[in-house]
Amino acid sequence: MAGRLLFDWDEANVGHIARHGITPVEAEGVIRAAAVVAENIRQGESRAVVVGETASGRTVVVVFTTRGDRIRVVTAYPANRRQRARYRKRGR
Repeated sequence: MAGRLLFDWDEANVGHIARHGITPVEAEGVIRAAAVVAENIRQGESRAVVVGETASGRTVVVVFTTRGDRIRVVTAYPANRRQRARYRKRGR
């Protein structure tokens, strides 16, 4: 993802990802480094899913949507065994 990315954070999405042990800095880093983004439409809103590594080496999944010029993280969580294996198989 190129260019300057702006993120939309509030208590709701920060609190939600915190319950999964993910920080906004980690989620932003995964999105910024993403080479492949899978998209789907859910609940009338287009959402994208990326799997990547945090600066500390954890593999996480981040689901986000774009609202105007901002990226809003919907959820983020540690990748399960299958997701980690698929991520590593793709060569990161």
